[in-house]
Order: sequence, then structure tokens, then C-alpha cells
Amino acid sequence: MSQVPMTTAGKNRLEEELKRLKTLDRPAVITAIATARAHGDLSENAEYDAAKEKQAFIEGRIQDIEDKLARAHVIEPKDIRSDKIVFGATVELKDTATDETKVYFIVGSDESDIKEGKISIESPVARQLLNRKAGDCVMVRVPKGEIEYEILNIKYE
Repeated sequence: MSQVPMTTAGKNRLEEELKRLKTLDRPAVITAIATARAHGDLSENAEYDAAKEKQAFIEGRIQDIEDKLARAHVIEPKDIRSDKIVFGATVELKDTATDETKVYFIVGSDESDIKEGKISIESPVARQLLNRKAGDCVMVRVPKGEIEYEILNIKYE
């Protein structure tokens, strides 16, 4: 059984989602199923079908979150002492072709949000950055081709 790396904040978000699913969403869908069932013939009841589909999604998500939390390996980035890029690093990169700089925070797959600069440890960019040091240059394959980045700075905060 493999561990699932995540930050403390990521674990907290999953726990909050699990609590919401169990205390709000699950009871609401059970009520919706009962209401739809009361409308009669289930074979042509779109409300019933929709509620059952939503129930299946909620139950699947609950199982998924419980599994991830059971296998969670919580890592606090500020406790990491390394000059290399590992999970939890905040990395400042410079595109060598355009001189544009970007900052990425390497997190678990459930925490990634590119708009916030959070990239999954499993992403192609993160994979190319792992175990590199400040000053290194890396080639990263992206949908539009290849980009060469220079690693300007690595922080753990």
C-alpha cells in the first residue's frame, strides 16, 4: 500500500470535505431519493435516477478520501532542510527563452491548483524539477513543446 504525500493544509481540506460529504451531502441525497421514490414508478423517474447517481458519486468520493487519508504521509514543508527540490518545495523558475519567472509550490495531487501556483508532485514539470538545485537548468515537455527553465530559488515555507 503506497503512501500519499500531502501537506498539512491538504490533509485538513480532505478531512473537511469528508465531514461535509458525510454530514450534509449524504443525508441530503438520501432525502432526495426518498422524495423521488414517493413520486411513484421508478422506471421512468428522472429525479430518482439523478439522486441515485449523485449518491453513487458521493459514496465513491467518501471511499476515495478515506483511502487517501489512511495512506497519508503528511509533510510539513517548513520542516524540510534540503538544497534540492523535493515535495513541499516552493520553486522560482525563469523561462530561459522569455525571461518570464514563475513560482510553483510542489504539492500532492489533491492539492494542485495551477491558478494558485500549486503543481502536483506527479505533474511533468514537478517530475523534471525533483532532486535539482538552484542554478540548474531543466527541459520540460509541455503541450506546446519544450521549455527550458533555470531554477532561481528553492524555499521550504
